Amino acid sequence: MVPSNLRPEDGCTLLIDGKLSRGSGGVFATGNPATGERLGWAADATTEDMRAAVTAARTAFDTTGWSTDPAFRARCLRQLREAMREHIEELREITIEEAGAPRMLTAGPHLEGPVNDLGYFADLAESYCWRTEMPIAEPMGMRTRRELRREAVGVVGAITPWNFPHQINLAKIGPALAAGNTVVLKPAPDTPWCGAALGILAAEHTDIPAGVFNVVTGSDHRLGAQLAEDPDVDLVSFTGSTRTGKSVMAAAAATVKKVFLELGGKSAFVVLDDADIAAACAMAAFSVCVHAGQGCALSTRLLVPRNAYAAALEATARTMGGIRAGDPDDRRTVCGPLISERQRERVEGYISLARSEGGEVVVGGGRPAGRDAGYFVEPTLIAGLTNESRVAREEIFGPVLVILPHDGDDDAIRIANDSPYGLSGSVWGTDPARVDKVVSAVRTGTLGVNGGTWYSVDAPFGGYKQSGIGREMGVAGFEEYLETKLVAYPA
Repeated sequence: MVPSNLRPEDGCTLLIDGKLSRGSGGVFATGNPATGERLGWAADATTEDMRAAVTAARTAFDTTGWSTDPAFRARCLRQLREAMREHIEELREITIEEAGAPRMLTAGPHLEGPVNDLGYFADLAESYCWRTEMPIAEPMGMRTRRELRREAVGVVGAITPWNFPHQINLAKIGPALAAGNTVVLKPAPDTPWCGAALGILAAEHTDIPAGVFNVVTGSDHRLGAQLAEDPDVDLVSFTGSTRTGKSVMAAAAATVKKVFLELGGKSAFVVLDDADIAAACAMAAFSVCVHAGQGCALSTRLLVPRNAYAAALEATARTMGGIRAGDPDDRRTVCGPLISERQRERVEGYISLARSEGGEVVVGGGRPAGRDAGYFVEPTLIAGLTNESRVAREEIFGPVLVILPHDGDDDAIRIANDSPYGLSGSVWGTDPARVDKVVSAVRTGTLGVNGGTWYSVDAPFGGYKQSGIGREMGVAGFEEYLETKLVAYPA
């Protein structure tokens, strides 16, 4: 348990206009997915609270020097990073308890990695070329000197999910603040404490001016829609399901605001016939179990050569059968609980659907023995389906892997691309020319080759097709939060 003010059991904390409070609403419960028990309470913001946060952000952007002082912004981001480092153990316990994050992952992408990455955006604020001289030109016979300027968009509404709360919260507010924007963060109702803790640290340990950074927690999903609709919000940055992303995009269209969308995925893990089949399939099986499969970029379709299907199935089943859904507080656990009862019902519904579609549950398919409390599902391997099945086409967001045969490289490319999504994927093979052909042909935003890891703060992440619009992380992610202005002078 976390004995500190980072654990807002009294129903606080909203951060609006530099003040920590409960807001004008009541409170709602946040729970522990490993036990199913209530952890405590979070502030349940109202539409009036959200409007106050947007007004504060608008005022701060329009009336302060925040957007024009990159050195100050960098200093504030480093202060936030140091405050999170100083409270890292308290943040770790909140993350394990509230998000069900395996303890081992909090040393990486679930906490420590994103905290350290704030330094990248602080450095970028100082080193970025905000003004660029273009060559002298003579449009319409007028000799002209031109200057390209990059400026903050304005007020950013950041709507984040529950699966990797710290990583996604910081991947949005880091570049948005570094670029000179003001921000209203709306965390997911399932993980309000992770967002509230960020607000507490920003308010009490940084020089971020009032109104520049606001955190609004609440149980009502309409609060996110309110951000997308509000004319005082200049950009809405959303990570979540494709269905909700479409709604966000439609709401944002009314005021023609910029949108960044990082949405769903059904990524393909392509194994070519010259690959080490056993090693590739073991990696695919392990990866889909990380954090109980609650990752949009995980490869949940395993495409293997038909002539090696039996060996691939055996290797995949052996690895998945050896992974147990366990206590996230145990340092050995890779596959913890699902976030909620509702999410477990969703995953179990897809496993039942797989059977009704003619599939075979080779490994798992139920609730682990001895895990009567909490929202656990066994790592599950499904065979016997085609890529046309719903289970092979729809995002499940659980530790469920579908194995599909292919008839050569071209067929593997066809199956990989036969999806409404295009977020990530993997290719395994030994012939560089064949691997490159597949990499070039698969329509997806990130690809790992033979176990290569694409995730890094300086690497842009995002998807093709219905997996989203824009890129997060890296310089490309930073520039999502900028506008371009061209100024012309007589030469």
